[in-house]
Amino acid sequence: MSKKPFVIGIAGGSGSGKTFFLKCFLNHFKEQEVCLLSQDDYYYRVGHNMTAEENKLYNFDQPSTIDNDQFLIDIKRLINGETVYQKEYTFNNPNAEPKLLEIKSAPIVMVEGLFILHFKEIAEIIDLKIFIDTNEDIALQRRLKRDLIERGYPEDDVLYKWNNHVMPAFNDYLLPHKELCDKIITNNTHVAEDIIKITSEISGNLRANVLV
Repeated sequence: MSKKPFVIGIAGGSGSGKTFFLKCFLNHFKEQEVCLLSQDDYYYRVGHNMTAEENKLYNFDQPSTIDNDQFLIDIKRLINGETVYQKEYTFNNPNAEPKLLEIKSAPIVMVEGLFILHFKEIAEIIDLKIFIDTNEDIALQRRLKRDLIERGYPEDDVLYKWNNHVMPAFNDYLLPHKELCDKIITNNTHVAEDIIKITSEISGNLRANVLV
């Protein structure tokens, strides 16, 4: 790789639409032009034998639940042109077999997660910070849809986590960094064209200024 990769950080709370934004964004590039490292895959493994009540009370929305040291090491490896191997996190789903992810370095390195701006050493090496902002009620509805349908959690458990874990963590570890971001993208609609247009504009600028 002839020059240092350009590092983009995507931050946003639960239900903000980070996953859809990333999917739209990645569609603008060839596989060898961009790579993605997700904070979710750096959760400390807490075991598959957790009871429903233990899972409800365990707070995944704390920086201490993330192996930040390894996360930082792997970001630096990608910046140095190396390939990273990381086992995906399956959110304690006993029926899911985690895959070994192979993440090859690329001219654009994308890092996403709740705490990427809170972790100072990571924030300092991000060249473009993007904050996905969403109305709280809309974010909660997205979270309910995901956890009830995709993960099979009871609604009471989802609401408990939202009120006691998700929102306090958002207010403590993410919101204070919002105004320091280079781009703040409001994602309150369910109109795909809005995000597609925004990601098209950002990718166009990157293609003109980074992929040259």
